[in-house]
This record gives sequence, structure tokens and C-alpha cells, in this order.
Amino acid sequence: MPKIEVNEELFFRLAGKTWSDKEAFEQDLTVAKAELDEWDTSLPADSERTIKIELNDTNRPDLWSTAGLARQLRIYRTNNIPSYPFFASQKKKIAAPYRVVVERSVKEVRPWLAGFVAKGPAISDALLRDMIQTQEKLAWNFGRKRKGVSIGIYRISLIEWPVRYFGADPHKVSFVPLQETRRMTLSQILEEHPKGIEYASILKGKPIHPLLTDSKGRVLSYPPIINSADLGAVQVGDTEVFIEVTGSDYPSVALSSSIMACDLADMGFEIKNVQVDYEYDTLFGSSIVFPYYFQGEISVSIEEANKLLGSGLDVAQAIDALTRMGLCAYSEDGRTIRVAPPEYRNDFLHPVDIVEDIMIGHGLENFPPERPRDFTIGRLTPIERFSRKAKSIMVGLGYQEMIYNYLGSGKDYAEKMQIPASALVKIANPMTENYEYVRNSPLPGLLQTESVSSKASYPHRTFEVGKVALKDVDANYGIVTRQYIGFLTSHAQADYNEIASHVAALMYFLGKEYTVREASDPRFVPGRQVEVLAGGKRAGVFGEVHPAVLEAFGIMMPCAAGELDLDMLIEE
Repeated sequence: MPKIEVNEELFFRLAGKTWSDKEAFEQDLTVAKAELDEWDTSLPADSERTIKIELNDTNRPDLWSTAGLARQLRIYRTNNIPSYPFFASQKKKIAAPYRVVVERSVKEVRPWLAGFVAKGPAISDALLRDMIQTQEKLAWNFGRKRKGVSIGIYRISLIEWPVRYFGADPHKVSFVPLQETRRMTLSQILEEHPKGIEYASILKGKPIHPLLTDSKGRVLSYPPIINSADLGAVQVGDTEVFIEVTGSDYPSVALSSSIMACDLADMGFEIKNVQVDYEYDTLFGSSIVFPYYFQGEISVSIEEANKLLGSGLDVAQAIDALTRMGLCAYSEDGRTIRVAPPEYRNDFLHPVDIVEDIMIGHGLENFPPERPRDFTIGRLTPIERFSRKAKSIMVGLGYQEMIYNYLGSGKDYAEKMQIPASALVKIANPMTENYEYVRNSPLPGLLQTESVSSKASYPHRTFEVGKVALKDVDANYGIVTRQYIGFLTSHAQADYNEIASHVAALMYFLGKEYTVREASDPRFVPGRQVEVLAGGKRAGVFGEVHPAVLEAFGIMMPCAAGELDLDMLIEE
């Protein structure tokens, strides 16, 4: 979960309240799903005391900053929603004094850009540290280690407008990056600069790399790697800055820009708009003025909200609760509540998200606990009993049970398994690319275990029973969840015959009839693999693991493996 450090004096000023009691402070933080991690009140109040806070809501990146968290606490206490008139929208046009041109050459590498200019009081050391923290939290957590979102902050006094964003040859363009004194080409930065080495995987191998320059050709930054040492070095005392956001996901780029704009506005800065002109079409058009409000309204009925909450709130009470959470809510018919998300939030994907804010805004302490009125006896579901029987059989066959995460990377689930990433269910807004996809098979986990087990005596036999997510156009939301069993055997003589005998034993003791037919699964060796058919339906696959898959996982020993759909088998 994200953790932030806030300057005590700055945070209390923005929140409009001073806390001295830790318990009271911790209680107030619950409205933002936050917890007090560390606060040393024994230090003198004038020693720039720091408060460390952990945020438990990964869907609210607007809370990952001093101003954002303070804003939520302030709104909840005062019921006053701040106004940000500098936002443009589809219905509201604003003339922008600054302009960025996005050229077609950058479309295939890092296509999206948003930005704004902030003018205000001289930036203090505490404020600069907070701006850098917000920048890093958004880029690292929300932006998936800069892959989806990266942020640059620049001294506007040195920039000649308009700014140019384009694709450049990484071997021909050079500039002096931050933390360096010599000019380096873009390819040199990826190979030699600490930041370049850290984020090289985002751009390495691409023929064109993104570059941001002013109208005189001076480099602002090399997104998402590093800023230049002159235009990109913001200092304490600066009063005007240009903030740009680039990335691969446009809504996330626009939202990150909105969050930082609202934060700086709360801190007393005047926000100036920037017009971004694209040489290609985008989700918001070819010419957009940022900060840009792109969120749409969402609605829920008071009946549905009360059913989910187990409460008897009326519309007025629900709207009041939503207002305390910073949401503009109204009802035209006295039954349906319509909500316009604030500029800095884009986490309303379903009416349930509104209900959650009603619950928090109304106060968890205002929902009295209730005893269950029905007497029920817990029992195992049929699929759980069937799965346990399968587990017992596999243990009897000499297999060791394993348990793995349901989320993983495209590299492990697709690239190494020789299947397209499009076949997997992708998370819309993952915290990190390491947990970007929902697994469609237990086999990658078993192969990962085998890849680090070469020092253990052979044979190795492992299995897992667990859920997988598969795409299905006929299912709700286009996805179906199934209970799978995956199994793998590894030793010098591991082959099709061995795994076939184990499948035969498993199916015999499960009491299931089956047939096989030749398969063409890229994860297995051609001609040494079959599909399992139960009742004429495909229930699984097994065979010898393809050498390319073994090499991708760093496995030197032959492996045979398979997987079966237990949900399908129990139906037959």
C-alpha cells in the first residue's frame, strides 16, 4: 500500500485543523482509508515534524499527497467542496496561453501528454519535497513504474514556447541529464545513467524514443527516463513551473495532471492552461486544453444503495454523505442519485462505488450492528468437495501441493508460455506490471517453482488446484472463472507416457470417463500432447512441455504437465 510523508505544519494548514491527539487523528484518517504509521510528537513543534501515513485505497491516487489527503479530511469536516474553475471540458472551452505540439512520430512509442503551468508563491523546501513525492507516487504506483504514467516538472522561465513532443533517434540526440555534467545520447543514458538503467526496459529496442524540447530545440526531458539538467531542475524559490505528464494510458495521464493541478491550486498557486495539439486523433480530440475534466456522471437508486448497506437512508441523507466525500450529487426524481466525480477522481466504475462513498460519508459508526436473523449451517460446496478429492488423489500419486497468486505479469503468463497477451484478462489499472494480468492457467506458477528447484533431488512432482479467469463472450462482463487443477512432473525421463498414466489414474479415481485427441497447444511439444474430452467437451490438455517454454523459465530438465477444468468434470 502507498505510504506518504507529510510536513505537519503544511498538512494541518491545508486540512484547516490542528490535531494534537493521536487517537483523534487516527479516527479522522479513516474517512480516507488511511492509517497513522509514524508521528513523533515528542519533537519540538517548530522542528519541521513529519507524519508518515499509509493509504489503504489503491483506487484513490488523489489521496497520495499532502494536499489530496488534507482536502478529503477538510471536505468531510466542513461539507464545502472546492471549486477548480480552470478545468476545461467538452462543454467548457478555455483559451490557453501555452501550447504543446505532439507530433505523429511519437504515437507508437509513448503517445499521450497532458500538462499545465502553475504560478504562485516561492516554492519552499517542504513544498518541493512534497511535489517530488507526489510525482514519484503517481509515476511509480499509479503509473506502473513509469510505464503508464511519468511526470516532469520544469522551470518555466527558461522555456521558449511552444513546446515540442516528438520521437527522436536514440543514437543521434544528446543532452545533459540530471545528475550529470556531460552530454549523453539517449541510448547512452539507458546504458550508463542510473535512471536510464532502472527504466531502460520501457524503451529499449524501440527505434524511436520520446523527447520533449522547447521551440529553440533545448531538451526539457527524455520521458519517462530523466529530465535535463538545466530546464528540468526545479529549485527552492521558483515561482513558476510547467508540469507535464506523458504515458501509454490517456485517462491515467489526464487524471494525474488533474490531481497535481488541484493539489497546487489548494496550495495557493494559480493554474494556467496548456493547449495540447496532436497530429493524430485521441480519445478527447486532436486539440485539448488541460487540465481537462473528462469524467462522466454515474447514478444509483436509493433503493439499491439501502439494499446493499442494509440501511434506511433517504435521498437527502445519501446526498449529504456524498457531499462530505467531495462529490457533487443530486436527484431529479427523488429516487435516483446522480453523481459527478470531482476533477481529481476517476474511480467510479460501478454504482457500488457510489454506495461505498455513501457508507463512508454517512459514518461507519452510524450503522448499528445486527445479529443474523437466519440460522444456517455451513457446508462445503460440491466443487470444493470434488477439488479436495482430486487433491487427495494427486498426493497419493506422489505430487506436492502448491499455492500461487492469481495475478501475474504478461511476461510470465503470456510471453514465456508462447501465447498472446490478448488471450489473458488484463487489469484495467494495475498497481504494477508484475500483477497486470489474471492467470488463465496454473502452469506458469508450477513452472516458476520448477525453475528454482534444480538443487532438489528428482523427480519433482507438483500440482495446484485454484481459480483461473478465461475470456468468454457469452459470460457476464465477458469473463468466466473456472476451478482448474494443474500438475507437472520433472526429471530426466519425464515424458508423455508418464503424464498420461497420471491423468488416467486421476480420472479413474474421480469416476470420470474421458477420451483424448491430438492438440495444438503452443505450450507443449507438437505430436506429444492431447486434449482431454469429457462428455464430448474439452476438459483440459496434457503433454510434454515445449523446450522453448522450459528455456524461457530457465529449466534444464524435461517436464511433462497438464491442466483439467474441474468445474466441467463435475458437471459431466
